Amino acid sequence: MDDTPNTDDQEISSLSDGTTPLTRVPVEITVSVGRARPLIGDLIKMTPDSVLPLDRKVDDPVELYIGDKLVARGVLTEAEAGSDGQLAVKLTEVANIQDSL
Repeated sequence: MDDTPNTDDQEISSLSDGTTPLTRVPVEITVSVGRARPLIGDLIKMTPDSVLPLDRKVDDPVELYIGDKLVARGVLTEAEAGSDGQLAVKLTEVANIQDSL
């Protein structure tokens, strides 16, 4: 059996817009606004009005992760007009994740 890649298969793997099927797979991104390390005793005492301090300030950048991989940083903002206060992230730094694919 010949292990040489078939060029016909390679052409099929590319879509008409120049992308590959992999680029059309949705991924879940987690936005991290900060971390907290309270004592378990403090957690037990928490009520609906309790405040949990985080390790960041309100204006600090947030981090975007795919799984445990940091892929970008940004600032929280409101989505486009008419979005009724929906949160969005304006990216300020983006990692080169193409090399990781």
